[in-house]
Amino acid sequence: MAEHPHAQLVRKGYEAFARGDMDTLRGLMSADCTHHVPGSHQLSGDFKGQDAIIGMYGQMAEQTGGTMQVDLRSILVDGRGHAVAVHRFTADRNGKHFEENGCIVFRIVGDKVTDLDECVEDMDRSNDFWS
Repeated sequence: MAEHPHAQLVRKGYEAFARGDMDTLRGLMSADCTHHVPGSHQLSGDFKGQDAIIGMYGQMAEQTGGTMQVDLRSILVDGRGHAVAVHRFTADRNGKHFEENGCIVFRIVGDKVTDLDECVEDMDRSNDFWS
């Protein structure tokens, strides 16, 4: 069976992220897309609009010295505009190594991502790593 179009869209986004291809990522998002990052650290909060989201991704790459990797494990869809991507995140920052499972819940309208809700495995460890 062919992969659902929403799963294809999410997969394309993960592949672009891994390559550092922000132009492709920008093209997959609506202009007013919002990425919600959980926690109480410097990169948590709501990033609204393509520029804010791409800027946050740039900060993540910069602060991890390019060590950040996201390994996509699976994508689940509901056929009604939602997709959940499960991934493994690894990075090094300020002498700390970090690994955890996470996911992003995507809302998709037409062929664009309109909202990303990120979930982490261990909020305290995530806060500590990014603080």
